[in-house]
Amino acid sequence: MRETTTTDDDRGQVGIGTLIVFIAMVLVAAIAAGVLINTAGFLQSTAQQTGEQSSSQVSDRVQEVSTTGNVTDSEAIDFVNVTVKTAPGANEVDLLNTTAVWTGPDGTYRLVHEDSNANADDTFNVTTFKDADGSMPVLNDPDDRLTMVFDASQISSALPGGSEVTIEITTMSGGSTTITLNVPESLQGKASVPL
Repeated sequence: MRETTTTDDDRGQVGIGTLIVFIAMVLVAAIAAGVLINTAGFLQSTAQQTGEQSSSQVSDRVQEVSTTGNVTDSEAIDFVNVTVKTAPGANEVDLLNTTAVWTGPDGTYRLVHEDSNANADDTFNVTTFKDADGSMPVLNDPDDRLTMVFDASQISSALPGGSEVTIEITTMSGGSTTITLNVPESLQGKASVPL
């Protein structure tokens, strides 16, 4: 019977093989950890960006302060003046990049600021009601008040008594405000009326 003996050389080769396997496992774990950290960072950044955009869509919008209509000689409303401010919690709102959808008795029309280059059915104008720092057409302070002027007779036709119009104002970030205008039944003897 032959006896098997293990020499020191054999044990050294087994130790080196184990060391190589251990180093390979450490390298694979390090690469996997790097990939996971990069993926987590990317997901965090994407989630933060999505959250900011969602927040802007909810808060970055205008709020109606008052709405009046100018009465013509033929007892119809030709100009509609909607005074707006920023909604609570909103950042600044640029009315130059704001769109409006006018839905009235004669149909629906897409409107943009008169200085905008966007394609639309018609335009609206903006005038200053209260703007301490002269930032018009940007609402950059909660105390700012700007008036959006809609020429009803140019958009579709002057609004007779009893008409109803809906104006949906959407800011660049996607915040939306809907304003419903109700023209009084009788406009006789009036120069302007609240809507």
